[in-house]
Amino acid sequence: MELKVTEHIGKAKDTLFSFELLPPLKGQNFQSIQEAIDPLLDFNPAFINITYHQEEVVYEHLENGYMKKRTVRKRPGTVGIAAAIKYRYGIPVVPHMICGGFTREETENALIDLNFLGIKNLLVVRGDPQHGSKIFRPEPEGNEHAIDLVNQIVDMNKGIYLEKDLKNSSKTDFCIGVAGYPEKHSESPNMESDIHFLKKKIEAGASYIVTQMFFDNKKYFEFVDLCRKHGITVPIIPGLKPVSTRSQLVSIPKTFNVEMPDQLVREILKCKDNKCVREVGVEWAVAQSKELKTKGAPVIHYYTMGKSDNIRKIARQVF
Repeated sequence: MELKVTEHIGKAKDTLFSFELLPPLKGQNFQSIQEAIDPLLDFNPAFINITYHQEEVVYEHLENGYMKKRTVRKRPGTVGIAAAIKYRYGIPVVPHMICGGFTREETENALIDLNFLGIKNLLVVRGDPQHGSKIFRPEPEGNEHAIDLVNQIVDMNKGIYLEKDLKNSSKTDFCIGVAGYPEKHSESPNMESDIHFLKKKIEAGASYIVTQMFFDNKKYFEFVDLCRKHGITVPIIPGLKPVSTRSQLVSIPKTFNVEMPDQLVREILKCKDNKCVREVGVEWAVAQSKELKTKGAPVIHYYTMGKSDNIRKIARQVF
């Protein structure tokens, strides 16, 4: 039987290794997934996260004055990828569940499929606004906030479905993780507000936290201390992403609302090409990882973006 993330942590005697995969674009096959996973098997990953992104759409103006929605980018379904990884590798998978792009009924159907497949772990996030929009808008009859999605999953764990008279319904047994932001979510007015709503998700039934990427471990340690101060006692898993291109000096802070330490920026600016930047990123992540491991982080979770060569270099020096 597949272990839950919290069970893995409870049984571990040392810091665990895990990583996140970005699903391939539609039209690619499972080989791209294997190329990302296989180099990391030596480090005994405790679980593998699978992200989910809304379809990217554009609106085409028609001659009659109406507009037609046209999908321009799709990724294969999380359920199918999760099942393929789980049964190919025997490693627990953590599909991401998002609010955007789904009604509550569609979410329930996906959860029924995941439960049927024996998948026990989920990471719940609201998700980003639709491509090209600055404001998140849920689908009609969809979940608006991550806590709404947590509540829906908790209800199913209790055997409560959207249709009260649903026949042959049974209790699910999902272990729910949620996202944490050591430098606060970009839409939060301050850190206190961010922690307030994070605690609400834990009280609703989430049982662990995975953080947004950070490049200064002090941010993580302060975040953990603040969570504990507010009575959040669940495991808090640090998430790391090694810098790999010079352009990320702009794109990462802008996209993820995180700061890069002066020393890291200086080292990257010295680089003549991205090969050098990638080496700097590996060295910085190794130093972060070793400190996090020394200070007892339950898991170190790496954001691969589908590329695993730099993660392998880091893991070889840490695990």
